[in-house]
This record gives sequence, C-alpha cells and structure tokens, in this order.
Amino acid sequence: MGGEQRFGEFVGVRRHAYVAELVLDRPKAMNAVSTDMARSIGAACAALADDRDARVVVLTSTHERAFCVGADLKERNSFTDAELVRQRPTARAAYTGVLELPMPTVAAVHGFALGGGFELALACDLIVADPTAVVGLPEVSVGVIPGGGGTQLLPRRVGAARAAELIFTARRLEAGEARELGLVDQLVGEGEDRTEALALAGRIAANSPVGLRAAKRALRLGHGLDLRAGLEVEDAAWRSVAFSGDRAEGVAAFNEKRTPQWPGE
Repeated sequence: MGGEQRFGEFVGVRRHAYVAELVLDRPKAMNAVSTDMARSIGAACAALADDRDARVVVLTSTHERAFCVGADLKERNSFTDAELVRQRPTARAAYTGVLELPMPTVAAVHGFALGGGFELALACDLIVADPTAVVGLPEVSVGVIPGGGGTQLLPRRVGAARAAELIFTARRLEAGEARELGLVDQLVGEGEDRTEALALAGRIAANSPVGLRAAKRALRLGHGLDLRAGLEVEDAAWRSVAFSGDRAEGVAAFNEKRTPQWPGE
C-alpha cells in the first residue's frame, strides 16, 4: 500500500495496488459535508478520474460510528440565501464527482449514512454495509429534498413506489431492512465493511480495466432506455474494447492458461 494523498483537511486517497480508497476523514463532525469537504471530495474525484492505475475506488470513513451524516447543517444554518445559492455548485460537484467516476466504485458503510451521506453511497455502484449501518434520506423532515442525487438514484435501486415511501416518510432503516429492500448490496460482519469492500474491489480489479470502464459505461448509459436503444449502447461499448490491448491480452492469457497482464489500453 502506498502513502495517503490528502485533498484539503478532510479527504484522503490511499492506494492498495490497483484499488484506490477515497477516505472521508472529518471525524469531529461525523463526516458532515461542509463546503470545504465538498470541494475536497470533488477534487479527489477529479484526480481519480484521470488516474489510469485506479481500476476500482472504495469510499470509506474514518469515523467509528458514522459513514457520513450528510450536509453540515450547522454551516447551512449560518448561510444567507445568496450564500446557499453560491454553495450549491460546490455541493453538487462532490456528489456528481463520485457518481461520474469512470471505474467501478464500492461504498463501505457502517453507522449513520443519512441524507447526503447515503447519497454518496448511492452514487457508488455497490454498497457493502455492516450491521451497525443506519441509512435513510430524511431531507423532507428539515424542509428540503434529497439534493445529492437521492430522488433519482434511490428509485433506480428500489423502484418508484418504494423510493417515494422512504423519501416521503424520511424514515431511517437499520442494516437488515436496508439489505432486504436493496438499499445496500452486501451485509458483512460488524466492523468488516471496509475490509470486505476492499476485498471485493480487489476481485474486481483483477479484471481488465478497459473492460471494467466500458461495462460501467454501458450499464449507466443503458439504464432506463428501451431494450433496442440499450443494446445499441452496449454495442458501442463493445466496439470500444473489441480492438483494445486488454482484449488481445485477455484472449492470449486464456489460451496460454496464465494470468493476464493488462496493458490498460
């Protein structure tokens, strides 16, 4: 594992071979997303998006009892209307930064993942949680709506009616119900969310980085399209990898019964 690269005071990136760990590290505030922290998440994601050695990103927290409790409401309470308007693009950039990472992403969730905190997890492709996880989108209980992608990402996971019930009631779900309803994908032993998410990422990262990015692109762009249009998206993604160095190496390694050495191009 390499050292940690810092992005501002509250965000770090650690390297584990081809897996990059994006670390939320504002423990005194349970990782509440302030303007500074949002800016740092956006900057870290921009750097990761350009990093060809990062095949998978795992989003983790250093706080023992929380993944992320959402927007920093203490900071928000001090804003004028004009300041809130000015802050909105910075906040959006943090969530879209995670959402638009070109490689597969895995969130490792324990403790509270509420509001914008759960939206950061929803922006990932897969969510691994331990039994302490408590998730939810409580924004309507404080007079706003999920504004980090929640109204769009949650129904894509659990369907329109289920998402409506969860968003309209603002209720919190404990880990077992969250897993049962599909709000998280894997439930692991207590305290093992980070370890298991990194292990999952390692298994993913053994595959072709070109293939992984193209598969994610096809999954994301094809979602919601009719089947014929979706298959065209898939075909375009296939064509982008069919003549790649990774494809040639993958076929050669299979025939030679050896582990591929992906060129990543």
